[in-house]
Amino acid sequence: MRGTMSEYTSQVEWQRADGEAFTDNRYHRGHRLRFDGGVDMPGSSSPDNVPRYSDPAAVDPEEMFVASLASCHMLWFLSLAAGAGFRVDRYVDDAVGTMKRNAEGKVAMTLVTLRPRVDCGGDKRPSADELHALHHRAHDECFIANSVKTEVRCEPVL
Repeated sequence: MRGTMSEYTSQVEWQRADGEAFTDNRYHRGHRLRFDGGVDMPGSSSPDNVPRYSDPAAVDPEEMFVASLASCHMLWFLSLAAGAGFRVDRYVDDAVGTMKRNAEGKVAMTLVTLRPRVDCGGDKRPSADELHALHHRAHDECFIANSVKTEVRCEPVL
């Protein structure tokens, strides 16, 4: 991080469709997500939460939450692995988030499990212990994991 403060922006836009009363709570949950780099993608509520009015093809906040944790962890891991002299050829994480009631009785993302699978090549390849140490350090450095009170687990697939 170069400075003492960084800002990141996104825009979420929703508009009531013609003919939707809105006040009866029967409105579409589809919306647009725009990010400062120019990405524009469809967003929606989760079909698990609002089945009739969600777009299952769009990205929901729960999926973005899990993806942001997995992405941050991966980016730290790649940086640390490169710094240690290991060549990473492929990294795949089948991350899973679990929502349930937390200790305060609120529905929350109570657990995110990262399951990264890393393929390394080249002459210098990390041992299982070195991979675990890299994942542990990546988890400790991840800005997003450090920002949430959700338990975040990392279970690398070796």
